[in-house]
Parts: sequence; C-alpha cells; structure tokens
Amino acid sequence: MSTNTTSADQVERHPCPKCEAPAGSSCRTTMGKVAANYHTGRFALVPALKAELAVKTPVDRSPGKPWVAGEMVPVVSEAIPGAAIRLGYARCSTVGQELQSQLDMLARADCTRVFSEKISTRVKERPELEKALTLAREFKAAAPNQPVILTVVEMKRLARNAAELMTLSSTLQKDGIQLELLSGPLQGVYDPNGVGAIVFAVLAVAAEVEREGIREKTLEGLDTAARKGNHGGRPSVVDDYKLAVARARHAKGESVTAIAKALGISRATLYRHIGESA
Repeated sequence: MSTNTTSADQVERHPCPKCEAPAGSSCRTTMGKVAANYHTGRFALVPALKAELAVKTPVDRSPGKPWVAGEMVPVVSEAIPGAAIRLGYARCSTVGQELQSQLDMLARADCTRVFSEKISTRVKERPELEKALTLAREFKAAAPNQPVILTVVEMKRLARNAAELMTLSSTLQKDGIQLELLSGPLQGVYDPNGVGAIVFAVLAVAAEVEREGIREKTLEGLDTAARKGNHGGRPSVVDDYKLAVARARHAKGESVTAIAKALGISRATLYRHIGESA
C-alpha cells in the first residue's frame, strides 16, 4: 500500500468539517466532484499529517470525477493533541528593507508555514496576514484541542497602532490562537491574562509612540533640509542640457513622443518639465 493511500485512509477516518464529506469518503469540490486534495481542516485531525501543507487524494479515489459517498465508518475519537502548529508572519514596510532575517528566525522557530509581505504598517489591508489568520482558524476549527500559534519576530510587525494591536490580540484569544514573539520584553508565547496583558498594552503604546516619533523627526529633517535648499528624493532624470535640447526640438515641431524616446525619458516626465519651464 502506498504512502499516499495510507494517508488517505487516516484522513478518511474523520468527516470533513469543510465540505461535510462523511467518514470513509474523499473530500469534494463545490461542483460536486472528488477534490484533488483533502481539505486542510480534515487532515489536520491526523497527528502525523497536521503539519502537512497538502494531502492529495489517491488516484483510486477518482479525483476530478463525480463524487459518490463511500461506506460509512465509525468516527474515531478526537485525536490527542501533539506538538503545537506554528504559523509564521513576517513583514517589512518598503521594498528596500530587508526581510530575510525575519524569515530566518521564523524558520528556526519551527514554523509549519511562513507568510510574508512587504507592505507599510499604515496600509489597512495586509493580505498575507489575513491568509495566516485564516489558516490558523482552519486548524483550530478542525482540532479544537490542538495548540495553534501565530509567530512573529516582534509585535510591531502586526498592526498599525496600539488599538489595532490590542484588537488583534483579543481576536486571537477569542479564536483560541496563541501569539508568540521571538524578540523583545515579552519574548515567548504571550499570556493574555494578568500581568502579561498589562505589559502587552504598555509595549503596544510605546511602539506606537516610537513610530510616531521617528516619523515626526523625519518630517522635521526634510523640512529643515528644504529650507536650506536641499530637497529629498531621487535626482531628476532631466538635467539642464536635456531640457534645453527638448525645448529646442519641441519648438521645431517635433513630437513629444519622439523627443522623449531620444532622450530616454517618459512622455509624462517630458511634459512636466516642458510645462515647468514654460
């Protein structure tokens, strides 16, 4: 018997909490056909398979063909919880910032799967974080007694401000999902009860104050530099020579498209500089 079939037999000892396939049957799609993979919430019920990212339906279960209920089998008692399932999340604010150090720390923390994205904390929608939370809830719904942990390097990777961080913490607690921090004063699995909650709130506010302080200093520095005639940003791609050439060619009736191509700049950039010099 192949490993794939053995895994399928273990999975099918449980009914599926997602598609409601009964014990003894493969999972099915919304179109009523046998699914190519068993649903995550189902194979997570099997201790030996709970850390897998996918368990395929064997060929002899006819994946892709019309679904037919198999013979009912006794539902096994709830599996004894094994080692905690860790889902990692890493984030940095800009494309230029380094993300690998977070990924390395999450790998050393034995995360089953890691979600990462380069997106500003100020952006409300963070798709990869939502994917991590959704998968964590699926694991928890399938095996309520199984410890599920969301792991991050530091708390500031999670939210835009202290209020949002506290709300996320409460949501995780309500869903039975634990939060683990790999660095900082609360390093370890966060205890939302007692003193832990107070320290967490204080650190959340401190992180927000620190972020706002950095932003304020940055703006002050830019303002001071501007008053001295130093403007930040990338250097202009159009220097005085290019501008003079562009204006001369434009005055002779040459199209903006042809001039921009010859100078190696975009039409929008050329239009802007011609307008500024008019």
